[in-house]
Amino acid sequence: MAKILVVDDEAGIRELLSEILRDEGHSVQLAENAAAARAARTAARPDLVLLDIWMPDTDGITLLKEWSAAGQLTMPVVMMSGHGTIDTAVEATRIGAQDFLEKPIALQKLLSSVKRALQKAATPTARPELTLAAFTRAAPLRDLKKRLDQVSAKSRVLMLKSGTGSLAELCARTLQTPGKAWLDLAHHGQPLALEALEQAAGGMLFADELSALSRLQQKNLAFALDRLEKFDLRLVAASMLSVAELVAAGFDEVLLRRLAEVGLGAPGLAELRDEVPEIAAQILTHLIEAGEVPLRRFSTAALNALRNQAWAGGYAELRNAVRSLALGALEEEIAIEEVTRLLAPQSSTAAHALPLDLPLREAREAFERIYFEHHLQLEGGNMTRLAEKTGLERTHLYRKLKALGIAMGRRGEEQ
Repeated sequence: MAKILVVDDEAGIRELLSEILRDEGHSVQLAENAAAARAARTAARPDLVLLDIWMPDTDGITLLKEWSAAGQLTMPVVMMSGHGTIDTAVEATRIGAQDFLEKPIALQKLLSSVKRALQKAATPTARPELTLAAFTRAAPLRDLKKRLDQVSAKSRVLMLKSGTGSLAELCARTLQTPGKAWLDLAHHGQPLALEALEQAAGGMLFADELSALSRLQQKNLAFALDRLEKFDLRLVAASMLSVAELVAAGFDEVLLRRLAEVGLGAPGLAELRDEVPEIAAQILTHLIEAGEVPLRRFSTAALNALRNQAWAGGYAELRNAVRSLALGALEEEIAIEEVTRLLAPQSSTAAHALPLDLPLREAREAFERIYFEHHLQLEGGNMTRLAEKTGLERTHLYRKLKALGIAMGRRGEEQ
């Protein structure tokens, strides 16, 4: 039968529910508060949780939100309360609870609710993406979420001015309606059709770095922008460049002015160095819950090593590193040596490996690509310092990197 976790601060209720459920053949674990529930949830991976709303340390609704935001709501949750209201039940259901039981709980109602929840749990559902809601302890990330919520309440379009190590994707995922479509315009290489927008109705359109969009992708962006209201879509676009720099780099000025009507400055990982360990830990938890990596945890030294990394490629680079570390680690704990091996700087002797039998133009481009990638890595993706180091004016530098197929601010990753 099922593994069921009962969370209630009243010992009498815990014991009563435990006795009933064990008589039905279930395996039951008990927790008296949210702290114990968190530990039991991680260790036991229950098939169902019966969760009281009113508890002394953290209330059940807050714990439900926490699990949902961290991608840990992988089991059905039935809420319980002796002082519940319709509003509370509606909120719990919106967050992800399967049912709501009022105390005192009648035997048949309990068994029926447990049966329905377990039956629904057997139906595969899409895993939610990690969002800023998961970071409850990091004040800068909490504030960023509040600003995003305020802006999105009044506008379907948001332009993010991101710093080095962009969190643009994490911001957009935060504003994405759960269960709705995600359409990355930078990965859409064909003309955008009405059918694609119809299929994405209610979802999120995303463009990570505007300067990297081709002319066709810019046209797709304009096409979608005109139809956001019709298909109930949201659009988040981001760039490390200013409006003037984007125009100088060849971006459509009229389209850019429309996108920039509502903008928000978003910190990058370079500004959030102290938050990197929590972000990495949450990414790892999310990947484990999604079944993408085995059960792993970071050592304190490994988290400190991640904190000290530049992360020029932003959230995507950090997520890829966490996934790689979890998949490659031989032990349950990921040690600092694993981080050092994965993130060790590439040797600068790569330039000597250039083939000398290329035509002069191709050989020059190959050298320039290695040259700029090397200095981009040394400067941690900082475009201002890169311009100073290479002696190029910034607009010229952006054009050069784009021509060479080097993603700006993303170490070693081509467009």
